[in-house]
Amino acid sequence: MSETPQIFTLRQVVSSIRKTIEERYNREYWVKAEMHKLGQTRSGHCYPELVQKENGKIVAEMRGTIWKHSFDRINEQFIKVVKEPLKEDTTLLMKVRVSFHEIYGMSLQISDIDPNYSLGELQKERAETLKRLQRENLLNANQQLEFPLLPKRIAIISAESSKGLSDFMKVIDENEWSYSFFTMLFPATLQGDQAEHTIIAQLDRIRKVQQHFDIVVVVRGGGGEVGMSCYNNYNLCKAIASFPLPVLTGIGHSTNLTVAEMISYRNAITPTELGDFLIQAFHNFSVPVKDAVKSIRTHALQTLELANVHLRQMSTSFSAVSKEAMHREDLSLQHMRNTLQSEMKRSLEQNHERLARIKQSTVSGGKLNIERQRNSLQRFVDQLPLFLQSELERKQNNLEKLEHSVRLMDPINVLNRGFSITTFNGKTISDSNQVKAGDVIETRTSHVSLTSKILEKKDEDE
Repeated sequence: MSETPQIFTLRQVVSSIRKTIEERYNREYWVKAEMHKLGQTRSGHCYPELVQKENGKIVAEMRGTIWKHSFDRINEQFIKVVKEPLKEDTTLLMKVRVSFHEIYGMSLQISDIDPNYSLGELQKERAETLKRLQRENLLNANQQLEFPLLPKRIAIISAESSKGLSDFMKVIDENEWSYSFFTMLFPATLQGDQAEHTIIAQLDRIRKVQQHFDIVVVVRGGGGEVGMSCYNNYNLCKAIASFPLPVLTGIGHSTNLTVAEMISYRNAITPTELGDFLIQAFHNFSVPVKDAVKSIRTHALQTLELANVHLRQMSTSFSAVSKEAMHREDLSLQHMRNTLQSEMKRSLEQNHERLARIKQSTVSGGKLNIERQRNSLQRFVDQLPLFLQSELERKQNNLEKLEHSVRLMDPINVLNRGFSITTFNGKTISDSNQVKAGDVIETRTSHVSLTSKILEKKDEDE
């Protein structure tokens, strides 16, 4: 007979587990983990979710516990060292004790958190990002871009509710010199895990329409070191460093610059300071322009005054020179008038003589020509009867020849020469008037007419 198995209650099992854990893990340990969610309750106790990630995947997860009195102390210390309260999604070095409860299960009871470790992690990521960007020659890439003479068109990456955004817009919109800016907001999360992805996504959007903008600014309100950790992220810093437009940052009051601030074209401690920088850029352009306008106006007035003096001098000189020139021209005109009169008189006398010679020559030539024409006409009159007689005789001979030809072509004369004419239906036989056996035809000679009936028809080519 088999032995009856020993049966334990669930409480006995979990109590045994608790005792085993308490005996095995009987002291506190320092554990590095990411606080994924803080899980603070109304009573002040916290039940954070602790995770470990490798290559972006969670490889370990456990629940934690921070009692209210411990949380208040830890949070106060965090604010003192890190300059901001304890937050989610941060990697922490925690002092814990392994705890097991019969109802609530396994957890890590957190008694302390080292704020200096969090600062160290931030500095480590910052150094690694700087080294990678230096290897890729991107540290000064954005700073080497040409800054626009007037940065009027601004793409803004910020949160719509950001105090820093409102401060920046107040500076550029309410400037007392009425400088005009065109701005477009590209909303993004400015801290935490989502900041990297949303800011890079908005940079990609701006890149597609970069021809519509002069610069890009990233602005946010103030914050502590942990809240700025995303600005040490390599992917975000690379996107800023390699961006084709100057990227300006005004992301907080921190005295320890993030990598994003270091590699941007220009960084300002506050959005207000960044707005003042853009106003100053307009000043740097407008002041020399105003000075140039004043200089041009002064120079123009001096030039006009000198021109007026020179014009008055020229007018006086021109009056005297004009009178002298007019006098010379009057004398020259008088001389030309006298010369012209003499030349015209001499030319008229010469033309009168030439006309008289032409007239005399024309009269003599006309008489001679008339005489020649009269003689020629007389010869024609004398020869005309002979010409007419000869032409009449030639025409008479031609007429007689034609009459003889007509008589020869008379059908009677043709028949008298032994020919006959055969007709059918009153027409001569041809291709268009053919006959056949049995048809009656008529044959005519010079003396008789014969009527015949065709007995047989035979073609010549058969």
